[in-house]
Amino acid sequence: MSDSSTPESAEPDELCASDRAILDLEGSWQTGNLGVDKEAVIRDRLGLSSPRYHLRLNELIDDERAARYAPSLVGRLQRVRSQQRRSRSAQLLG
Repeated sequence: MSDSSTPESAEPDELCASDRAILDLEGSWQTGNLGVDKEAVIRDRLGLSSPRYHLRLNELIDDERAARYAPSLVGRLQRVRSQQRRSRSAQLLG
């Protein structure tokens, strides 16, 4: 029996609260929070370091539950990541 009183608990096919918060923050960031220190927002709102935030965000990009939760954002992030990988590969190949 799971403890549904904890904020992190979620159904197996749903994202936990912290993962939803990461996607929500990234979505709001992409809609125009210019002029605000993103690292400070990550630290203050989520209690994460910037590297840990980006590592988890990168993992979420491949998570089907994240795609169901925020399809537009996840699709955009997948495209950006793919473009960055192609660009790095092209640079390495000369």
